[in-house]
Amino acid sequence: MYQLLKKLTGVQGTSGSEKNIAATIRGMMEPRCDEIKTDALGNLICLKKGSGGKIAGKIMLCAHMDEIGFVATFIEKDGLIRIATVGGISFQAAAFSEVVFENGVRGVLVPDSEVPVSDWKADKFGVDIGASTAAEAGRRVKLGDRCALAGRVFRLGAHRVAGRPLDNRAGCAVLIDAARRMSEKRPSADVYFVFSVQEEVGLRGAGPAAFGIAPDVAVIFDVTRTGDTHGAKPMAVKLGGGAAVKIRDSSVICDAGTVERLAAAATENGIPFQYEVLVSGGTDTAAVQVSRGGVLAGAVSIPERYIHSGVEVIDLRDLSACADLAVAFAGK
Repeated sequence: MYQLLKKLTGVQGTSGSEKNIAATIRGMMEPRCDEIKTDALGNLICLKKGSGGKIAGKIMLCAHMDEIGFVATFIEKDGLIRIATVGGISFQAAAFSEVVFENGVRGVLVPDSEVPVSDWKADKFGVDIGASTAAEAGRRVKLGDRCALAGRVFRLGAHRVAGRPLDNRAGCAVLIDAARRMSEKRPSADVYFVFSVQEEVGLRGAGPAAFGIAPDVAVIFDVTRTGDTHGAKPMAVKLGGGAAVKIRDSSVICDAGTVERLAAAATENGIPFQYEVLVSGGTDTAAVQVSRGGVLAGAVSIPERYIHSGVEVIDLRDLSACADLAVAFAGK
C-alpha cells in the first residue's frame, strides 16, 4: 500500500483538472477490469463484471481523485503570480510551502509582507517562481494554470505515513487494491469502481456517475477526521482503529441497511472497524444518495489527522482494513 500511495501522491490532479491522475489510475486498473470509460465530466468508471452467482445487480465503489490547489489569476510586474483557491484551503497550513504547477514549474506560496496571520486570505498570497518580471513569469506560467502543494508521502514509524494529497489518494489506493484482489476471485455482482472528479469543489462528479450507472448500492471511500488528533473535539474515530463505517455527517445520513451490511461484512471476516459520526464535513456519499430516484448509499472512511495540510497522517493498517472491507462487501 505504501508504494501505491507514493505513486498516486506523486501525480497532480486539482479539481477540474484531473486528467493526469486519471491516466495514472487508468493504467493501474486496465489489467484488473473488463471495461473502462471516462464520462463527460471526467469521472473514471471501471467495470469488473460479476460471475453471475447468487448476488445479482450492480455495486458502485467510489473514491474521488481530485485534490485542493490553486489557479493563477494575475501576474504582478515583479513576476509574482497571484492565485485563487480550488477547494477548501487553510492558508495557515499552506503558507511558505513548495507548490508545483501542472507543467512542472515550481514555486513557493507566500503571503504579502507584514500581513498578519489573521488576514491571510487568497488575495494576500502569491506564488514566487523566481521570476523578476511579468514577462519572464508569463513565459513559464499562464493565467488559468493550476498548481498544488508538492505531493509526497513518507513513513512515520512502523505503520503510519504522512504527506499529501492523502485526501483522497488513500481512497483511490483502497479501490485499486480491492480491484486487484477481485481479479483473483471475481465477485458475483457487477462492481463499478468510480474515481470521481470535483469532489473538493462541491461533490460535482460522483452524482452524475451514479446517475449513469444506476447502482443497486453504493459505498464511498474517503478520509475522515479523528478524535485522537491533539486538541480535537471528542470523536470516536482514531488512527489504527480500523475502517470507519460512516453513520452520518453534516451532508448525509447513510442508509441504515448498508451500514448494517458493512458492519456485518467486517465482523464476519474479522476486519477491524469503528463507527463514524462526523459533526462537520461531507463526502460524495451525499451526491450519490440523491441521484436518479435515490441510491442505497453508505461510506467507509479512512481516519486521517491534519486534513488539507501538507502533512496529512494515516495508518496503513486502517487503509488495508478499508480494502478488506471493500472486497468483503462486494462478495457478501
